[in-house]
Amino acid sequence: MAHVLYIEDEREIGEWVEKDLTARGHQVTWLTSGEGLDSYISQSDIMILDVMLPGLDGFSIGRRIKKDHATLPILMLSARTSVEDKVEGLDFADDYLTKPFHPDELAARVEVLLRRFQKQNEIIELQHLIIHTKDGLVVNRETEKEIQLTGKQFHLFQFFLKHLNQILTKEQLYEGVWGERYLEGDKTLMVHIRYLREKIEKNPASPTIIETIRGIGYRVKL
Repeated sequence: MAHVLYIEDEREIGEWVEKDLTARGHQVTWLTSGEGLDSYISQSDIMILDVMLPGLDGFSIGRRIKKDHATLPILMLSARTSVEDKVEGLDFADDYLTKPFHPDELAARVEVLLRRFQKQNEIIELQHLIIHTKDGLVVNRETEKEIQLTGKQFHLFQFFLKHLNQILTKEQLYEGVWGERYLEGDKTLMVHIRYLREKIEKNPASPTIIETIRGIGYRVKL
């Protein structure tokens, strides 16, 4: 059973999708807009997101969620069938299904995404840290206490973990985590790395997890 976060403002469609997925054994949280969805993200296994919503549209919501929660699979639903719309959706989402659709197809796509992302739930042991990549959980093995990271801090750390032993430039890190071009002199990355080190390093003043490669960038070695 998975916890499905479903955002859909059309009541008729929302009711039968919620009913169908519940009958298939899933727990469904159905919202009619993006308002208040952040409080459900941490407990969700997958998000089904309609494009046409009141307030922020699904594309805007999906991009924001994916930046901070890269391991949460997102399935876009839309009556917009143009290639341009599909390309825009798949730029950040993991699947795109056009309306009208059969409930069996939606359920099948949900299962495929859940299987794909469950495989990504690695447990990485790194010095004194135990990292559960899918759950966004970082634990200090010596104290057995969870290290609380913000969504952006974990996204940054996860980007390092996906590129273990590689030297990453500031440009690669900024574009990979923030999805924007790095501008020389921007201190955003440096500040986030400092705060991340303060949480995960034994001695932030002499870091051994996130290494600084002078004149190039940073590296995390396994």
